[in-house]
Amino acid sequence: MVAILTPNLTHNYWPGLIEAYRSFLPVSSSTPVVTLLEGNTPLIPVSAIASQVGRGVKVYVKFDSLNPTGSFKDRGMTLAISKAKEEGAEAVICASTGNTSASAAAYASRAGMQAFVIIPEGYVALGKLAQALLYGAQVIAIKGNFDTALQIVRDISANYPVTLVNSLNPYRLEGQKTGAFEVVDSLRSAPDWLCIPVGNAGNISAYWMGFCQYREAGKCRRLPQMMGFQAAGAAPLVQGKPVAAPETIATAIRIGNPASWDKAIAAANASKGEFNSVTDEDILAAYRLLASQEGIFCEPASAISVAGLLQLKERVPSGATVVCVVTGNGLKDPDCAINHSKNGVKSSVAPDLEAMAKVMGF
Repeated sequence: MVAILTPNLTHNYWPGLIEAYRSFLPVSSSTPVVTLLEGNTPLIPVSAIASQVGRGVKVYVKFDSLNPTGSFKDRGMTLAISKAKEEGAEAVICASTGNTSASAAAYASRAGMQAFVIIPEGYVALGKLAQALLYGAQVIAIKGNFDTALQIVRDISANYPVTLVNSLNPYRLEGQKTGAFEVVDSLRSAPDWLCIPVGNAGNISAYWMGFCQYREAGKCRRLPQMMGFQAAGAAPLVQGKPVAAPETIATAIRIGNPASWDKAIAAANASKGEFNSVTDEDILAAYRLLASQEGIFCEPASAISVAGLLQLKERVPSGATVVCVVTGNGLKDPDCAINHSKNGVKSSVAPDLEAMAKVMGF
């Protein structure tokens, strides 16, 4: 297994992203650091997936599901909330398909701030909604999709004393770029391909920023190709135009007009990467594959990075190193796991040896 290194540490424990990568982040000695010790997530080799690609290709999963609220959003939120507190904000607001709401609510709670969360009614997985509510956010469900919700929070933050913490907030991407730092610190180099889910397109933009800054600092000699994947029913970057009514089982990336559209296109072009779409059927196949053969339980949107890699496996250079970013924990969306598992619960079995043995196939 690839070890995780801990750069720039003055403690004998992981101090959170801001302290670990302070020299690369827009913070000062007066910035009040709001942290849940996010980051330092494992880079896991996945042999079953690598064997499907073949030709000596090494495949790793960057398992960001192990961040404090269960998703990569914590990387950007620690910085966004810290800077909001530094600037005197007392409340923050976000539009969300779920993970941003959970992260914003948790870090706002940690900072003693109020969080307002605007969600598309009926389109947020229950695990994520439960988190936002228990962290203390005021959750408002609107009739409309994520893109509508994002426009509303932009208008509110422009007219009322509340700070926007969606990825339009530049500090979000500054925090999220640390995922690239950790990949390089673990591999001691950048991968050949970085496969990543694309919804609002902030994360692919942030990773590219991180790789570029690390190369400039002499931490790596090369840059990866950025391979972004969108669900077939919500693939505006693939189609080259906004999708008015995005639909996919991968709720975290059900976004039709990404806020970081231009940045993401620039990252793909500069890295000689590209965007591709993946069907819900293939997303679910990768979702089950990761869990059943690698022991990695992620939400469907996260599995698209692996599904996309397998879709393009013939194009991966022989002997290449590929990192697939897994962005959110499978427990975020338990209904999906139950509804799409190949193994249902065997119920009403008599509690005796013979009955149990029969059910087990003995």
